[in-house]
Amino acid sequence: IARTARLDPVLAVVPPGMAVPPDAVPVPNPHPERGLSQSLRLGIAAVPEDAAAAVILLGDQPTLEPGAVRRLIGARDPRRDVVATRVGGVLAPPVLLESGAFEIVAGLTGDIGLRDWLRSNAEHVTPVEVEAHPPDVDTPGDLERVRDGHAGA
Repeated sequence: IARTARLDPVLAVVPPGMAVPPDAVPVPNPHPERGLSQSLRLGIAAVPEDAAAAVILLGDQPTLEPGAVRRLIGARDPRRDVVATRVGGVLAPPVLLESGAFEIVAGLTGDIGLRDWLRSNAEHVTPVEVEAHPPDVDTPGDLERVRDGHAGA
């Protein structure tokens, strides 16, 4: 999805030793039990210093359309440092952070990621309307439903 959306470089925050595609840069997370916030901090810390922004994709959303990522990039606004997809007023990943907003992840804890920040700071976010947020695929049953075209079941 990241390559199809023309993201470069592609950083993958993974447990130590987990294989990533050959064109991705592994960012080892020695403590995945600390939750999504730990992965976000590690990923943002690994972004090249000269990067203007970072797009945050979640590994458990394999049905994300690359077009949604391209729309995020196209919606960048010099007045706001965050761009996120929105459905029915709910902001959620994928999320684009301008480099000036990287500091947001420093204060995150647990397995919530940017969810609470997005909800509390919607006025600072450029929304990109999408038809639906991609479903999380956390279990073999979830994967089966996505493959069968019943992601919401």
